[in-house]
Amino acid sequence: MKAVTWQGPRKVSVEEVPDPRIEEPTDAIIKVTTTGLCGSDLHLYEPLAPFMTPGDIIGHEPMGIVEEVGSAVTNLKPGDRVVVPFNISCGSCWMCDQQLYSQCETTQNRDQGTGAKLLGYSSLYGAVPGGQAEYLRVQFADFLPVKVPEGPSDDRFVYLSDVLPTAWQGVEYADLPKDGTLLVIGAGPIGDMAARIAMHRGHRVIVVDRVPERLARVAARGAETINLDEVDSVGEEVRSRTTGGRGPDSVLEAVGMEAHGNPVAETAAKMVGLLPDALAKPLMKNAGIERLDALHTAIDAVRRGGTVSVSGVYGGQLDPMPMMTMFDKQIQLRMGQANVRRWTDDILPLLLDDEDPLGTEGFATHRMPLDEAPEAYAHFRAKEEGMVKVVFTP
Repeated sequence: MKAVTWQGPRKVSVEEVPDPRIEEPTDAIIKVTTTGLCGSDLHLYEPLAPFMTPGDIIGHEPMGIVEEVGSAVTNLKPGDRVVVPFNISCGSCWMCDQQLYSQCETTQNRDQGTGAKLLGYSSLYGAVPGGQAEYLRVQFADFLPVKVPEGPSDDRFVYLSDVLPTAWQGVEYADLPKDGTLLVIGAGPIGDMAARIAMHRGHRVIVVDRVPERLARVAARGAETINLDEVDSVGEEVRSRTTGGRGPDSVLEAVGMEAHGNPVAETAAKMVGLLPDALAKPLMKNAGIERLDALHTAIDAVRRGGTVSVSGVYGGQLDPMPMMTMFDKQIQLRMGQANVRRWTDDILPLLLDDEDPLGTEGFATHRMPLDEAPEAYAHFRAKEEGMVKVVFTP
């Protein structure tokens, strides 16, 4: 089959690789019909290179048609249409019983000290073959895949794999009061979708970014916008727009460790990437080289007693945090990988609504064949051609 493979920093290629097969009686094999390119994939593109091996199959936002099931699978059959969550959870361990599916004890990477295995996401999370491919092995097939009906296009459902539950959890964790104001930092796919979810719930939403096309997208849905390059201080600007100059009730930080675009962090990532893996891995895991501008902005902007919800992905352990400010402002801070299966049943009715209230049908800015993945990665990283969300059709 064809699959998108990591070959080195800033280099992916589409290669012929062996087809996946049933390895456990609880497995299924799906033929992938649509699969997304995520902002987190850009972390593999360069910053997390020390944890990658040439030939790794990447991608974690797939959906498709069941081709084959293992002997113990009873809830799926060939021909079923399914979306596959990006975190691999068994559904029956203690953590899964708490609906903390991203912490599944059956698939935890104890050798790395990380949570549940993830599709296509480096040795930090199990080095599991990913979903930017023609076929995919799906573990725990009686629990993990989300069965969806025939009829609506893939665009209605594919975002159940990551974008929708990640954004949904971010808004849930923001704990907005009734008629509260949410500041969203970052208008990429997660920030954009989080803004849509919060507005659907009746909240006032302000979004900050520096890419005009992204700001125009969220403005068209009804959000207020702030262009980062046109203000001296996001905190001062958003306080000037809120009652009593207090600031927003909650801030959703949807940027994370985007080293690209930050000269210092980008240079550090390149330098670490030149080191042997034995030296680079502990530096990446422990020292921390990502930018914290977005997180510090969130802490500054949120009102006293407010909540900061972090959906952006971070690495490193030693990055400085403004603890005095956080304590003095009595900020609540919530974060974590999305517990995908915790939210899918809540989201699915909105996707079955003929009105498409979250605008999933038109959410992708680019639909491309899998063969064009290398070009898509390069343009997406550079934020060129108005790319906000790319989906591939294998």
